[in-house]
Amino acid sequence: MDTFGAVLGPSFALLYLYYHPGGYVSLFYIAFIPGLIAVASSALLKEKKHSISKTPESKFSTFSFMHYWKDSPLLYKKICTALLVFALFNSADIFLLMKIKEAGVSDLKVIAVYIFYNLVYALAAYPIGKLSDEVGFKKVMINGLVLFAIVYAGFAFSKNVLLHYILSFLYGIYAASTEGVAKAWITNSVKMSDTATAVGTFTAFQSICALFASSITGFIWWQYGSVAALTTTAAGAILALFLLLRIGNKTGS
Repeated sequence: MDTFGAVLGPSFALLYLYYHPGGYVSLFYIAFIPGLIAVASSALLKEKKHSISKTPESKFSTFSFMHYWKDSPLLYKKICTALLVFALFNSADIFLLMKIKEAGVSDLKVIAVYIFYNLVYALAAYPIGKLSDEVGFKKVMINGLVLFAIVYAGFAFSKNVLLHYILSFLYGIYAASTEGVAKAWITNSVKMSDTATAVGTFTAFQSICALFASSITGFIWWQYGSVAALTTTAAGAILALFLLLRIGNKTGS
């Protein structure tokens, strides 16, 4: 549902820009309104009151997730290591949109490509998630990373709008093959009582890697150009792919 929202929002923006070319300032003001409504409506939410246990509180700090990493199962560490290497290269999608724009594509077509990607992602998420339950998380993740590498290598050299749509279709399949599947694989590698902690620990490390990923890609783009930046990202996905392949089949499903 969240991804369908990512389809509707840009679709409205595309329609607005079609009738008001270049009206970005007013468009941003319009986009501010739903956000304001969402924040205001959160005040209407009511939480259930829970009884507070009188057990002694454990000490907590910002980097408490580091303690869980030390005590976590080996399989969890292997999966997270491979996924975090990928996260270190997986920069923001804006770089793909910048590459499309660099190819001389109009703003409307850039937005249309982005909408198409989100639509494919939203429609493919459920069937691919179901497929991962049947064939195993590892196989689906590996196929997803292969698609990611193909997409980034393709965007690095492509200047054809039709090819942009084909690559965006593959990118949507990649997203559906990795986003939810990765967390499902992680939760299945730990005890049920540690599920939230395991996902939270991975997300904390992933967020740090994401910060560096976009910074590194931006630096390479600035110094050496878009082709070097996107091919480096594709190479990072291949590196993560090899790490995933090293995880045994018995523990990788």
